[in-house]
Amino acid sequence: MNFEGLDPGLAEYAPAMHSALDPVLDAHLNPSLLQNVELDPEGVALEALPVQESVHIMEGVYSELHSVVAEVGVPVSVSHFDLHEEMLWVGSHGGHATSFFGPALERYSSFQVNGSDDIRQIQSLENGILFLTKNNLKYMARGGLIIFDYLLDESEDMHSLLLTDSSTLLVGGLQNHILEIDLNTVQETQKYTVETPGVTIMRQTNRFFFCGHTSGKVSLRDLRTFKVEHEFDAFSGSLSDFDVHGNLLAACGFSSRLTGLACDRFLKVYDLRMMRAITPLQVHVDPAFLRFIPTYTSRLAIISQSGQCQFCEPTGLANPADIFHVNPVGPLLMTFDVSASKQALAFGDSEGCVHLWTDSPEPSFNPYSRETEFALPCLVDSLPPLDWSQDLLPLSLIPVPLTTDTLLSDWPAANSAPAPRRAPPVDAEILRTMKKVGFIGYAPNPRTRLRNQIPYRLKESDSEFDSFSQVTESPIGREEEPHLHMVSKKYRKVTIKYSKLGLEDFDFKHYNKTLFAGLEPHIPNAYCNCMIQVLYFLEPVRCLIQNHLCQKEFCLACELGFLFHMLDLSRGDPCQGSNFLRAFRTIPEASALGLILADSDEASGKGNLARLIQRWNRFILTQLHQDMQELEVPQAYRGAGGSSFCSSGDSVIGQLFSCEMENCSLCRCGSETVRASSTLLFTLSYPEDKTGKNCDFAQVLKRSICLEQNTQAWCDNCEKYQPTIQTRNIRHLPDILVINCEVNSLKEADFWRMQAEVAFKMAIKKHGGEISKNKEFALADWKELGSPEGMLMYSSIEELKNVWLPFSIRMKMTKNKGLDVCNWTDGDEIQWGPARAEEEHGVFVYDLMATVVHILDSRTGGSLVAHIKVGETYHQRKEGVTHQQWYLFNDFLIEPIDKHEAVQFDMNWKVPAILYYVKRNLNSKYNLNIKNPIEASVLLAEASLARKQRKTHTTFIPLMLNEMPQVGDLVGLDAEFVTLNEEEAELRSDGTKSTIKPSQMSVARITCVRGQGPNEGIPFIDDYISTQEQVVDYLTQYSGIKPGDLDAKISSKHLTTLKSTYLKLRFLIDIGVKFVGHGLQKDFRVINLMVPKDQVLDTVYLFHMPRKRMISLRFLAWYFLDLKIQGETHDSIEDARTALQLYRKYLELSKNGTEPESFHKVLKGLYEKGRKMDWKVPEPEGQTSPKNAAVFSSVLGL
Repeated sequence: MNFEGLDPGLAEYAPAMHSALDPVLDAHLNPSLLQNVELDPEGVALEALPVQESVHIMEGVYSELHSVVAEVGVPVSVSHFDLHEEMLWVGSHGGHATSFFGPALERYSSFQVNGSDDIRQIQSLENGILFLTKNNLKYMARGGLIIFDYLLDESEDMHSLLLTDSSTLLVGGLQNHILEIDLNTVQETQKYTVETPGVTIMRQTNRFFFCGHTSGKVSLRDLRTFKVEHEFDAFSGSLSDFDVHGNLLAACGFSSRLTGLACDRFLKVYDLRMMRAITPLQVHVDPAFLRFIPTYTSRLAIISQSGQCQFCEPTGLANPADIFHVNPVGPLLMTFDVSASKQALAFGDSEGCVHLWTDSPEPSFNPYSRETEFALPCLVDSLPPLDWSQDLLPLSLIPVPLTTDTLLSDWPAANSAPAPRRAPPVDAEILRTMKKVGFIGYAPNPRTRLRNQIPYRLKESDSEFDSFSQVTESPIGREEEPHLHMVSKKYRKVTIKYSKLGLEDFDFKHYNKTLFAGLEPHIPNAYCNCMIQVLYFLEPVRCLIQNHLCQKEFCLACELGFLFHMLDLSRGDPCQGSNFLRAFRTIPEASALGLILADSDEASGKGNLARLIQRWNRFILTQLHQDMQELEVPQAYRGAGGSSFCSSGDSVIGQLFSCEMENCSLCRCGSETVRASSTLLFTLSYPEDKTGKNCDFAQVLKRSICLEQNTQAWCDNCEKYQPTIQTRNIRHLPDILVINCEVNSLKEADFWRMQAEVAFKMAIKKHGGEISKNKEFALADWKELGSPEGMLMYSSIEELKNVWLPFSIRMKMTKNKGLDVCNWTDGDEIQWGPARAEEEHGVFVYDLMATVVHILDSRTGGSLVAHIKVGETYHQRKEGVTHQQWYLFNDFLIEPIDKHEAVQFDMNWKVPAILYYVKRNLNSKYNLNIKNPIEASVLLAEASLARKQRKTHTTFIPLMLNEMPQVGDLVGLDAEFVTLNEEEAELRSDGTKSTIKPSQMSVARITCVRGQGPNEGIPFIDDYISTQEQVVDYLTQYSGIKPGDLDAKISSKHLTTLKSTYLKLRFLIDIGVKFVGHGLQKDFRVINLMVPKDQVLDTVYLFHMPRKRMISLRFLAWYFLDLKIQGETHDSIEDARTALQLYRKYLELSKNGTEPESFHKVLKGLYEKGRKMDWKVPEPEGQTSPKNAAVFSSVLGL
């Protein structure tokens, strides 16, 4: 607050009195407060001082609960209720800070913040407390440790601070500017100039910053630009305090009189909707502080310095009966604050006392406070006695001080010998891949630990679940790294090895011999690849997602549909979800849930992947459900119609995954509340019993679906929170049952392991009697074990191990809203009848379709893989056969597996995360036709996002309706890119360069030119792609893109979204045009498009000889077309036209491909000329065009 014009009695508190406090009792202090109080030599009270032993508090009426002394005789300068914990912070004029815990005001911490200046404002953060003094900002932990100390200029005189978000702070004072400070970097980021100096109070709403000035004005400033939007001239003298609530601003202050400044008893009230003053509010006290205390009404608390407090409505009349009196120890109240819960008021007076007023006997300062951490008690006095007669008793139990003297336990040098630590063994992967040159071995770095660092502590204790992935080190075979043999090779994390040609010579076929498409793992946040594959192989999801199209720029359903279309077109080649993951990174909810991983965390495996993928599973189903609920036909994409799956008010995701439930809450008073709700997935809830008894998966699943728990909930009958029994009943079962396993600790892992062992023993007992661990089975025993009577059909005993999960489960809805769940086998179908017949009676059979597992591998940080049962329709489309098969999907590694492998979980390295069960005959319930929602209207003219774009700057002419492309039409294409992340590479020991991670590119410009007709060579698409991600390098020399071209505020180009241009290209691909360009493979890869090979005419390969270098477009244009292109920078229009002309030249030279031998001679001449010219185009004053050269003419003559 502003202290100008306050009571002159404050002048007696000279700065000299704060340097050393005399323990003599101050004349203004009430002697009754110091009974039984000890003062240290500096005069600071050591214990909190309750005034009364018991205080009667009337519910709903504020009255005094406690008073304590913060610092004897030193005025309280500021008070602040902690926003995160149940604490009250107090700062003094002597620069000392004290905190009190709870409504009893127990002293928690006390420390010096500044040696000479008073504390002017306090702000609580999650990890500490901010203290503002005259020219210093200090951030300290609640215990007193300094986190940072930011010194301001000595000429500054700061009075107020405002926390605008979790990491940005505004600081203002008597100078003519306000500083913006970043709390993460502890640096000044902005300096805003204020026209009226002296900002002593700052407030914030969702519309404005409010700044209170010493001149009596209140200015309203824009939240983004900090420019003045409005200004209220409240008082002619000075401003004392103001507060904002809703659409009202109330202020108190001083008015100029002939004798000086006088406290004005009229509160100024302003309506923020009309930006004008309303009727002033006359009060019966001299207002020095005011706060809105909105509980049932928007009432105001007005406090005077003498201790009078009055409550009134800002738009009503003040009643003298609403005045109560605070009894300060000193003559003046110096500070006032209200808790976040509005249940407590704090007053600080000029004698260092703090008074707590509350409206209930047991108030809470915050609605939701976290638990306060207290110092551990001293353990020295509680040490157990030691028996000296015990020889094996460790003497280390006795704490001893640090000393440099010789201890009695020190052995003499003659009786001890140095035993250095042995170096850890060399990594087995290094020894396996090492090549010897002479006596020196060279091997690639397996990247299992930091460079040039060998930790001695190989096994770190960790409470996290990942700790049980560490294999105990055996003395035998210590150098073989046993965890390498535990994790099967196909389950290990796969990585792409890059060469000079990038991915072109990487053999993906070695990892995937099927016709299904894998997903590349090098993109940020590609940990979700396995879940994308699971959703793709759900036939109804695949179809409905591809039928969806909307006008949102970053719609996950649209991007997932585009990715599914690529997976459909692929014939075994891997795809990448770069556009989907780009949209995923822009969703605020994904960031809030912690689903966006930093590159370092993803590479090192620091994140708990099992928890992460389960959160991602819940997020993607919810997001797709929301995206699919919008059934309006978008205007931007006129071809997007409603899906045939959808019904009004719901999405197909809801129809497939949603389970309708009734949540019943039964209070102990007998009242029952029933609410209808729905969920898209379930989380397994495990029993507390740790015994080794058999517990079917169906029992655990039923317990998790029909969950019953005791919790605190609001009871309308009791009108307060009461212990209630909450139960969940199922009204409608989903078509697809999604289960998060929640195996996040050793406890759940041991439960799975124990149940698998019990199931294994029961299976053996049922078919082969008791067995021991070393028992061998005869061939006859195995024939009996796999007989049709048993219906197990296991080929070996290994298939019985680590299996607890059933392949099918049977669910039945009972008449009393109950649910019966049991495991289901093929033999049960013989007994109970077909599942389709039972559906009429509320009985459903669910078959396991996918399991997502977390692979624990300490070398790579772990990974996520999926087992998926691929249905008949997928095999029919890809391979022309009709059967079902289980596959392992490990990024771009795809391998068929046995069905039992999908349910075997060795908890040492293979941990279940997500399960997908689907109803039998699910596909027959849905229309599985895919109607391409993209129509020709996407190619018509559209508005640019750039504000400065003019028609004069247009570089293309959109297609007319009579120019719409047909099957086989030529389209010249070129794209330019910018760099988002630089390449990560390392130099090997032999001097060669190895690419660890390629640079991440983003498309910045896409150009398409007409390939035939009267307007041949004229572009009909020339889109600059707006990006929200930070660009590291614009590559202007190669792309022609300059800073600002992609910014909608300043760009003069035709700027569009990536999705808009993507749809245009998708339409051209679907219609069957042929793209002509140079290096189109990279272009389509970065744009994230899958184009059939017969629709790509790439001049890189048309003018290429096997096992020879690729030739640049610039050299080909000079050699064949007598054109010099790409002089200073690249231009995509020029490159696309040139590629079209080169294709025409190719048809001319090869006689439309009918004379390959003559064209081969042309290529030989091209390569000979290129070698002579060192593949460089001559300068203008240099050699003439090769058309006039003898070599070229002789080649043409051939």
